[in-house]
Amino acid sequence: MYEGAIQDLIDELGRLPGVGPKSAQRIAFHVLSADAADVNRLSTALRRVKELVRFCTTCFNVAESEQCRVCLDQRRTNEVLCVVEEPKDIVAIERTGEFRGRYHVLGGAINPLEGIGPDNLRIRELLQRLGTGEVKELILATDPNTEGEATATYLAIMVKPMGIAVTRLASGLPVGGDLEYADEITLGRAFEGRRAV
Repeated sequence: MYEGAIQDLIDELGRLPGVGPKSAQRIAFHVLSADAADVNRLSTALRRVKELVRFCTTCFNVAESEQCRVCLDQRRTNEVLCVVEEPKDIVAIERTGEFRGRYHVLGGAINPLEGIGPDNLRIRELLQRLGTGEVKELILATDPNTEGEATATYLAIMVKPMGIAVTRLASGLPVGGDLEYADEITLGRAFEGRRAV
C-alpha cells in the first residue's frame, strides 16, 4: 500500500507473532514520528538481544552467560523440577513467589498439525537431567490447551518408570470470575481439582 522503507517496515513488523497488519501499520507510523533517540534505543536493544542473549546450558531459559540466574541461585532446591514450554512461562511462575525449585524449558509443545513432535523439543535433555536421581518431583506446567495436555501426557508416560512423582498444575476458575462465563472444560477441571476447605 505504501512504498519503499515504510512498507518494508510494515511488512517486517507484520511478521512478528501477534502483530496483525493494522498493528504493524500503527507501530511503523509511531516509529516514523518518534524522536531519533527513541528509535536508536530500540535499534540498539534489538541488536544487543541478538548479540548477548542465549539459552542457559542447563534449563534453556534465556541468559546472558552460560547459565541463567535461576540455575545460578544456590538457594533453590534441586529436588523439584518444573517443566514449561517457553522462557516467558518462567517469568509468570516467578512472579508468584511460590516456587523455589528449578526449571526446564521444552521450547514448545507437541503439535502434530505443525510438524512438532517429541524429537523437536528438549525432552531428551529433560530425561538426562532426571536420570541423575536428584529430582524427586516433576511439575508439568505446560499450557492448558490441546498441545500442552498432549505434551504433559507424553512426559508423564516417559517419566513414570523412573519412580519420580509427576504432578500437573491445577486449572479451573480464575479468581474474580463468574461461573456463568466459564466454558465447560474450565468448569469441569474446577470440579476435578476441588479441595477440602
